Amino acid sequence: MGTESEPLAGFAVGVTAARRHEELATLLERRGARVVHAPAIRLIPLSDDVELLEATRECVARPFDHLVVTTAIGFRAWLEAADGWGLRDGLLDRLSGVGVLARGPKARGAIRSAGLQERWSPSSESCAEVLKYLLERDLSGSRVAVQLYGEQLPEFTEALRAAGAEVLELPVYRWSRTDDSTPLRRLVGQAVAGTVDAVTFTSAPAVAATLAVAAEDGLEDALLETLRTQVVAACVGPVTAQALTERGVRTVQPERPRIGALVRALVSELPRHRSRRLQVRGTSLELRGHAVVLDGQLRPIAPAPMAILRALARRPGHVVSRAELCGVLPSRLVLSGAPWSRDARPQADEHAVEMAVARLRRGLGRSGIVETVVKRGYRLACDPRLVEFNGA
Repeated sequence: MGTESEPLAGFAVGVTAARRHEELATLLERRGARVVHAPAIRLIPLSDDVELLEATRECVARPFDHLVVTTAIGFRAWLEAADGWGLRDGLLDRLSGVGVLARGPKARGAIRSAGLQERWSPSSESCAEVLKYLLERDLSGSRVAVQLYGEQLPEFTEALRAAGAEVLELPVYRWSRTDDSTPLRRLVGQAVAGTVDAVTFTSAPAVAATLAVAAEDGLEDALLETLRTQVVAACVGPVTAQALTERGVRTVQPERPRIGALVRALVSELPRHRSRRLQVRGTSLELRGHAVVLDGQLRPIAPAPMAILRALARRPGHVVSRAELCGVLPSRLVLSGAPWSRDARPQADEHAVEMAVARLRRGLGRSGIVETVVKRGYRLACDPRLVEFNGA
C-alpha cells in the first residue's frame, strides 16, 4: 500500500452527511482513509411539507419582485414538488417575471436548466453578498421570496423586512434528527477517545445534531475540546462551520464549497495535524491515526497499542510509567463500538498496558523500537532531538 498514492492511508474519518454520503466516503476511501459513517440528520420528503405547499400556492397566486435561490438541489426539489402538486407550470410562469438571484454557480445552473435566467449572482457564493445586493435597492413595498436550505435564515430575512420588504420563506427541504442516533453517538465517543482523526460536516444542521447528541451524553464540552486540539473538523463551507467557529473550533474548509474540494483540503491538512515523525534506531517511524509507516511501509495498529505509542511519542526517548499509560488506553466500550461516555470509562490496569505493549511490538514487526525500563515503564528508543511534530 503506497502512502504517496493514498495520502490518507492510516487515518480514520467520520462522515456525518446524510445526502451524498456515498460519494464522500468513496472519495475518502480512494485516498486510503478508513471511513466511519454516522448520519447526523435525515431529509424530510417535500411531498409531506404542508408549509411549502402553502408557500408555493402563494407564489403562484400573487406577484412578487425577487426570488433568492440558495441551493441547486433545493430549487430543483421545489420544482419537482410543485409538479407533484400540479403547480409547476404556474410557478414557472410566475418566476419568468421575477428578478431571480442565485447564490452560486450550482444554483445558477439549476435556474437555467429550468428555462429561467438569473438577474444576478455573486462570485463569492455568499448569502451576505446577495443580501447586500438587495439592500442597495429600494425594497419598500416589495415582495421577496427566499429559498431556505434546511434551517431558518433570520439575519437575512429580518434585514429584508427592516428594509420594508414582505418576505415569503420557502422551506424547500427540512432536516430532522435521525431515527437511530446510535452511529452518531458512537462517532462522538470515538472522536473524544481519539480513535478517529477527522470528522466531516456538509451542512450546518449536521453540526447542530452532532453537538446535540454529544450534549445528551454529557460529552459536548469534551467533543469541542477534542475538535479544538486533536481531531480535525472539516466543513464544506463557512455556513456549515459557523456553529463550530463560534465555539472556538478551528475548521478545515475548501476554497469552494464542494465535496471533492473538501476531500482535497483534508488530504492537504490532515497529515499535518495528525502525524508525527521520529527516527528510532535508524528507522523512520511515522504515526498516522490508526497506523504507522515504517520506512515507507504502512502497518495498521489497533486502538489500544496505538494509544500507547502516541503516549510514548509525546516524550520520545523518555520513560513513561505503566501507571501513566493506564490512563491513555481506550475503554472496552470504544473498542467494541458501543456508544461511549467518559463517566463509564473503566480505568485500565497495568496488565492491560503490558498486553497493549506486546501487541504494539508485534504490530511494528521490529524489535528494539519500544524498550522496557525495568520497574519504571517504557520508552521509545530514539533521540528526542530528531522528532518532527505535526500535532498527533
